[in-house]
Amino acid sequence: MRTWTLTFVLVLSTAALGDDSASGWHRVVGLLQYLEGDYAAAVAEQNADELAEQRGLADEAIATLTDLGPEGAPYLVRARQLKADIDAVAPAEGVVVQCRELAREIIAAKNLSRSPRVTPDLVAGKTLFTTHCASCHGNDGRADGPAATGMTPAPANFHDAARMETLTPYKVFNTTTFGITGTAMPAFAALSDAERWSVAFFVFSLRQPACVTKGAPLWLEALATSTDAELTAQLGADGVSCARRELPVVDASSSMSVARAGLETARSLAKNGEWDAARKAVVDAYLLGLEPIEPMLRARDPQLVDRLEKAFTQTRLAAQNREGFEPEVSKLLALLADTSASTRGDFWSVFFAALFILLREGFEATIVVGALLAVMKKMGADAQVRIVHAGWISALVFGVVAFVFGQSLLAGANREWLETVVALFAVGLLLYAALWLNARANVSAMMGDLRAKMKDALGSGSALGLFTISFTSVGRETVETALFLQGLAADSRDGVVWGSLAGLVALLGFVLFVRTVGFKLPMKTLFNVSTVLLIATAVMLLGKGLHGLQELGVLPLAPMPFVTFAPLGLFPDWLTVLPQVALAALPLSWWLWSRRQRSTPVVPGAASAR
Repeated sequence: MRTWTLTFVLVLSTAALGDDSASGWHRVVGLLQYLEGDYAAAVAEQNADELAEQRGLADEAIATLTDLGPEGAPYLVRARQLKADIDAVAPAEGVVVQCRELAREIIAAKNLSRSPRVTPDLVAGKTLFTTHCASCHGNDGRADGPAATGMTPAPANFHDAARMETLTPYKVFNTTTFGITGTAMPAFAALSDAERWSVAFFVFSLRQPACVTKGAPLWLEALATSTDAELTAQLGADGVSCARRELPVVDASSSMSVARAGLETARSLAKNGEWDAARKAVVDAYLLGLEPIEPMLRARDPQLVDRLEKAFTQTRLAAQNREGFEPEVSKLLALLADTSASTRGDFWSVFFAALFILLREGFEATIVVGALLAVMKKMGADAQVRIVHAGWISALVFGVVAFVFGQSLLAGANREWLETVVALFAVGLLLYAALWLNARANVSAMMGDLRAKMKDALGSGSALGLFTISFTSVGRETVETALFLQGLAADSRDGVVWGSLAGLVALLGFVLFVRTVGFKLPMKTLFNVSTVLLIATAVMLLGKGLHGLQELGVLPLAPMPFVTFAPLGLFPDWLTVLPQVALAALPLSWWLWSRRQRSTPVVPGAASAR
């Protein structure tokens, strides 16, 4: 899973940074989008030079796909059909649709990033435009530069409404990156990606008045891939000037940037009718954007994280059901914008947060470990007590390793997969332990010699099971706790240290209390209580594990009216609640059936009568 996550990130980053393969795909998309925007005008005017340019662009697209080798081969048939239609001067409507659909398919299939990784610098863009572009396009972008006289085709006029209807910053970025063969437009390969993006965004500010009233900011993905007309439909005429002149500040390393970019991608895919890809993009935005910083955010503001997770769920459900997606994306993006307002904590706020985290995450584990220790102590099984201790101590050591290396090894989807797999594995172990205890209790009832029978029953297999149960019960919580504390440590490391120590002392006291109380209980009562605790923990972990599979996109969503209480594994979804109910009902049904069997009188001679 870690390899998959890194591969996904590398695909996005190399697309923006210009590796050879990604550069080729961007070139194909740029050519197709240029054809999409200009072919109709060339046909309408029946301009021989313009039509020749369109044929040349189609040839360039075919040549680039050919250079891409086997990866480009699946698209060559459609590209050649497109070239044939352009040669025949086919009606513009069909050719434009072909260009648009082929470009969209390539963007989706190759995960092409169509926006800058950092906020473009409009001031630098103006300087670059004056230096490299004004000789043709003019200082104000009106295509009246000294070199424009007699140029065929004429340079673009960035104040012409008809011309701007087909342009987006992404198209301009591709044009400055690759140039246009057969025209005076060269490729500006000497400029960096960031510089070309700055020029592309500056071009769109040329005809806009000053920003008066700023509205909710759009993300760069939307700004880079939208025409002015599309922004006007969404923001109104007044909103476009602010959108083009006041760009959102982006930190390329920000997890929220990854989340927002992923949601903008999902929005674009949904608009194109690619709903399954849109749903996957929402899942990726959650795993690669929110999950890596969830421990830090939850430690600071757990309510905010709950709202974010609910919003991601609703957005994914909207994509799954193919309705109401756009408003859900908009609400989620607005909520993500508020995430940056999360403030740093002081020593005492971090201290109490760390203390609460230790108690909250450790409660589940201490219940299981305390119950096991009480049973072992009651039986006098000293060797098994040591095995239980070895299990939870090993888990604590694992937690320390997770704290040290957690940010790089156990973040995002990796952590979600780890927690989910461990939770589901622990369900089986806890059920095994519950059945084991129940079987031992029945043996004692039938044989009357508990201590001897239990000692005989505790073999090497049971020892391994006890260690694994103790380790997984504590290990899952220590990993999550370590990542939470790692997030808090950025605010106050001393607060984390002292708060964790206080929480650890409280947990040890709780374990001793459970163990002491359990030792004082009658053996049968102790076994029954321990069995109930183990089954209840298994039901809780089953809910968490199934919910984890939903967050990973493995299981679909099936919402139902129900309460949400994540610490107990309760989520309002049929696919988590029904299995939990079934798991809880099985032991209860077995107990009722066993009780009925024991209470049914044996009729003498019944066996011989049968």
